[in-house]
Amino acid sequence: MYDMKALYEAESVENAVALRLEHPEAQIIAGGSDVLVQMREGKRAGKELISIYGLDELRGVSIDQDENIRIGSLTSFSNITRDPIIRKYINVLGEAVDMVGGPQIRNIGTIGGNTCNGVTSADSASTLHAWEAIVELTGKSGIRRLPIKDFYIKAGQVDIRVEDGEIQTAILIPRASYENCFGHYIKYAMRNAMDIATLGCSVNVRLSPDKKTIARARIAYGVAGPVPMRCPSAEEAAKDKPLTLETAEEFSLAVLKDIHARDSWRASKAFREHIAVEMAKRCLIESIKRPGGVIKGVSASWCDSI
Repeated sequence: MYDMKALYEAESVENAVALRLEHPEAQIIAGGSDVLVQMREGKRAGKELISIYGLDELRGVSIDQDENIRIGSLTSFSNITRDPIIRKYINVLGEAVDMVGGPQIRNIGTIGGNTCNGVTSADSASTLHAWEAIVELTGKSGIRRLPIKDFYIKAGQVDIRVEDGEIQTAILIPRASYENCFGHYIKYAMRNAMDIATLGCSVNVRLSPDKKTIARARIAYGVAGPVPMRCPSAEEAAKDKPLTLETAEEFSLAVLKDIHARDSWRASKAFREHIAVEMAKRCLIESIKRPGGVIKGVSASWCDSI
């Protein structure tokens, strides 16, 4: 069973903020796929919980008046994967979260919980960084938005102001970050499913109108450092470059200037750096292929064995 001091169920976002101000030591819980496991392990025993799971206003995907893609923080992984807006504009995010756990976890786990736990191995994290996501937080002072790269402070810690009663209410993908962009995500783990990433890599590109050069590229990693991270050196290396295998190799080698791989029981630093380079190259090539780009010297089935 679960050892909790009290459970408060929020009836609205405003009520959730009020409950958090009233109980500042309480833990926010949505799907509970992380919090309840930790509680059973005794790590959060005796804690107060504030459940926001019943707030349907925080579910669903839409396009707002500024043409941002808005993903409610309580939207489940399963719903993200199936959503027509996600499939049309940022299909790679649906593919990434479809690698989380098993079907039961994907049905109850939420995009808000996956980002708020602050872990670098979260399958959504690298893709959200690569697509320059904006995190929306709501508290007593109103709505606060910040780039996801600033939301992650350090391993296991994110920028949520408990003293302001803040809760995460949405993830936004700006139009400038998704328009005419195509991406690919690779998760390297010890098993093909039901495992935590040893390394996760997400790339997206926008090609020139004639599909001869890379107008811009974005790349981000999970588990390449204490928090998910972008690789500006690699992004700059690919900018305005032709669609060649040499470009992909230069791009992939440049990631070593930015990542901070480490030794752990899952993998050595040297191994992580090795697969980081290979994953970057494969992700870039697949991202180029998706909008119809053709890379000289690379067959159409080159990435099919990934």
